[in-house]
Order: sequence, then structure tokens, then C-alpha cells
Amino acid sequence: MITENFSFISEDDTAVYVYKWRPDKGLAPKGVVQIAHGMAETAARYERLAGVLTDRGYIVYANDHRGHGKTAGDLANVGILARDNGFERMVADMHRLSLGAIEENPDQPLFLMGHSMGSFATQRYLMLHGQKLKGAILSGSNGRDRLLHQLGLLVAVSEVRKNGREAKSPRMDKLSFGNYNKRFKPNRTSFDWLSRDPAEVDKYLADPYCGDIFSAGFYHDFLKGLITIGKDENVARVPKDLPIYLFSGDQDPVGAQGKGVIKLKEAYHKQGLTDLTLKLYPGGRHEMLNELNRDQVMQDLLDWIEKVNRL
Repeated sequence: MITENFSFISEDDTAVYVYKWRPDKGLAPKGVVQIAHGMAETAARYERLAGVLTDRGYIVYANDHRGHGKTAGDLANVGILARDNGFERMVADMHRLSLGAIEENPDQPLFLMGHSMGSFATQRYLMLHGQKLKGAILSGSNGRDRLLHQLGLLVAVSEVRKNGREAKSPRMDKLSFGNYNKRFKPNRTSFDWLSRDPAEVDKYLADPYCGDIFSAGFYHDFLKGLITIGKDENVARVPKDLPIYLFSGDQDPVGAQGKGVIKLKEAYHKQGLTDLTLKLYPGGRHEMLNELNRDQVMQDLLDWIEKVNRL
């Protein structure tokens, strides 16, 4: 696997850092996979998956979202997406990276995978730019919960008014993540809900760019984004023939222990999408790519990509 790194300038002049992994010389490329990582982590955590994909001839692009990793730069900037419309700007960054990947690889099909926060950004991307894709993958995602998102937005608005957009919000952090660990007592760490593999949880905890408390402005913009992607008229904009692969652990609290992922698949089906695949892994938690059975998870993902790529 050959690693390259570069940055591009976003529509609001943010320098967005990108990891690019490509197959070793002599292995002809047969597709591009773009990855949108989750909240409070970085794109570097997907290097293992990139190794599996590049071994089979796929070129992989993954940017650190604004407010994350090397795009944030200084740790003080982690959790601050933008002065306004942070969620939509994050989606626009993903689209700009797609355009660059297409320009560099004009004859290759493009797949987009989003995990957790990245999966919700991917849901929005599919509404705006889904026609560019050969297939889409949603990891650790969920369907809409209109009342919960509306209530959360009210609290986020209050936090922004009280403390400002860039102030960290322990209140929103507790409301959004505070209950995730309860199902996994006795708890060894505050992030046991991520994976059953303690070594993977410890690696997450040791990374200074992972697990931070995010800003009130982040939650405000993210919740607005969740409300947007939950509207039927927006879901209806996703191309009807786009293949979508949804996978999650059936103990993932983000996906309501699988129920939210099933709800999301049903919402797509209701709008006429015809190529939907759902995989729920028994006992799996939030990060299936870092779970005890991650080799099987990555093989299942690769098998789906290969199948769609042959269509």
C-alpha cells in the first residue's frame, strides 16, 4: 500500500487534510472508496481498512473533517466545525474531495462510506450528489427520531446563546453520549460502548484527537443536519437505483441496538430504493471495523463492494 497525504481548500477557505492510500505498483486499480469518519476521531483510524481495500485494487481517500484531526490542527480547535452551517459545510468538503478523486481517477467507479457522524453526513451527500456514486456504505448509523432531534436542537440553541458557538458543551455531551455505556456495565472506561476489544478502546483513549467534548455550535449544526436528513422529501432525493449497504452491531447504542438501522432501511425502501443490504452483527458495538470480528466485517464489506462493482 502506498500512502500519500495532501490538503485542499474548502469553500470557506478551510484547509482540509486528506489521507490517500493506493495499491502497490503493478496492481491495476479498479475503483475508488472515499471514507467519511465519525465524530471525535480521525481518518487515520481507517488505515487498516484501507490496507484491505488497496490489496484488492481500490484507491482510498479519507479526509479529516473540519474540527477533527489534522484539519483542526491545534487541539484547541477540535470540535469546532465552522462559524455557521458546520454540518452542510462538512458535506460540501466531502463533495469537493469526491470531485478531486474523480478528476484523478476519471475511469474508476466511486464508492462512499460513512461511519457514525460520517454516515449522517453521507446520508445528506446521497440527497445532494448521490448520482456520482456507484454505491454507498453506512456504518454505525440510524434513522430519524424527529422529537429527540427537535428537543436536542432546543437545548443546543440555549447552549449557544448562553456560552457561544465555540464553547465546549459538557451538557450536550452528557445528553448525547451519557447513556451509551449503561448497557455495558461494569464499565472499564467511558468508551466501552465503542468495541468489545479493550485494546481498540485503549488506542482510542490514547489518541489526543479522539473522545473530546465538542462545541455547542457543533451540536447545533449537527442536530439541524439530522432534522434535514430525516425529512421524507429529502430522503426521496436519493437515487432510487443506488446500491446501499448498511452494517452495524446489534448492540450499538447509536443505532438503538439495530432498531434505528432497520428504520433507516425501511425509510429508503418506502421512497422506492431498490438495492438495499443490511447486516447486523450479533454482540457488536459501535465500531464494527474495530470489533473482535473485524476481519469478517471488513471481508463482508469488501465482498459487497466487489459485487456492486461487477454490476
